[in-house]
Amino acid sequence: MTSASARAAFPFPPVGPRRHDPAAVAAVAQALAPLAAEGLRLVANPEERRRLSRDAYDYSPVLTARLAAAEAELVVRPVTVEQVKAVAAACARHHVPITMRGAGTGNYGQAVPLLGGVLLTMTGLQAVRSATADRFTAEAGCRLVAVDEALAPHGAEQRLLPSTYRTATIGGFVAGGSGGIGSVGWGFLRDPGNVLGMEIVTVEPQPRRHQLMGDAAVPLNHAYGTNGIIVALTMPTAPLRRWQELLVAAPSLDHGLALADQLCTAALPIKELSLYDQQITAMVRPLRGGVAAIGGCRLIAVVAAEAMETVKEALAQHSGQLLLQRPQTVVGSLRELTWNHTTLHARAADPAWTYLQFLLPPEPAAALQALSRHQGDGLAWHLEAVRSQGEARWAALPLLRWQGADALAEAMETAQDLGCTLFNPHVITVEDGGLGVVDADQVQAKQAYDPAGLLNPGKLRGWLERGASA
Repeated sequence: MTSASARAAFPFPPVGPRRHDPAAVAAVAQALAPLAAEGLRLVANPEERRRLSRDAYDYSPVLTARLAAAEAELVVRPVTVEQVKAVAAACARHHVPITMRGAGTGNYGQAVPLLGGVLLTMTGLQAVRSATADRFTAEAGCRLVAVDEALAPHGAEQRLLPSTYRTATIGGFVAGGSGGIGSVGWGFLRDPGNVLGMEIVTVEPQPRRHQLMGDAAVPLNHAYGTNGIIVALTMPTAPLRRWQELLVAAPSLDHGLALADQLCTAALPIKELSLYDQQITAMVRPLRGGVAAIGGCRLIAVVAAEAMETVKEALAQHSGQLLLQRPQTVVGSLRELTWNHTTLHARAADPAWTYLQFLLPPEPAAALQALSRHQGDGLAWHLEAVRSQGEARWAALPLLRWQGADALAEAMETAQDLGCTLFNPHVITVEDGGLGVVDADQVQAKQAYDPAGLLNPGKLRGWLERGASA
């Protein structure tokens, strides 16, 4: 039986009974059917609906148990903003909930419909509307790789990317993600300046189309699509560079940390810096670099070509051995071993592992040592260099061997007691997966753009609490 402490660590707020019936969903489908001739697609096939109602929440045994039965009743794929408005209008008139979906590469059940209804997949809105050396505007369903293709002739590239770069969409990344490749220099998506603006559609019988720029767009950033339908995004760029991918062996985690810290403080253009302990190196075959005889830890670095001399000097100072150096490519990139792809690869080797996410204290050594002692070989370290509030920090995505919800809750509590900032990946709400506090601006945005509360119900705790206290 799960203890009260575990239930508190993994809250699953009640979302109430369904307020619609199959006839309402059928009425939505009937209203949208004429748009099929213009490219809108209605998916009613049970197998495809089931597949599209999932994301990578199975990294979490907690969420796997709670979300197994959640499924959309209808999937809709529009190809224009006007069709998005038609979907929003039909759902508002028949009071049918809408759950937003990009490519479905998220890890926390963001795109899972808790109350059935309509799953609105945005992958049909694929246009890069504009691209210059300093910014771009792309529709929500545009794949990130296509954005970079449009930016390259202008000598520019995107600042931040998930490890799912080849498949993820820009709308899904901003609505469901937080950071990734590039966070070592540019911080997180919600840091001021990383999202310049967005175009949204409201969920009302007569939907409105809004351009939200600057601070007005912030409440919809990393809100799981709970408070407005994002149809396009405007974001800044970085200079396009000739990036080199490096795989480095280090004798120990301490050696790897010292090497990585030196690289972070040097005047080097760095796009990615991640560190893996011996357990993860043993599980994730590509991290071995084809030389299984070399043990120890591994470090993945993506650095500018002109930085290589300085990098090699740092390797010599910290007993680092360069196992692989190659230009970064789209296919087969080392970035597909970083961030939550690490968890994916490790679980493919041994599905008994789950994971946590937290920001280590500014001086991380004591926390790393204490957590290692506490968890023993049931913990494997994966660290990502990031910038948080302007300071160089380490984010941790450690693997934990699943020993039940109580043991997982205890590990989380221990990490917090050691000064770590937890980002719980085993919960369903925006707030509890973040800093744990309600963002009043997010709730106000939902009131303005989704007044009936139809968007992704159950995922914004502030809205649920507001309803309970009304």
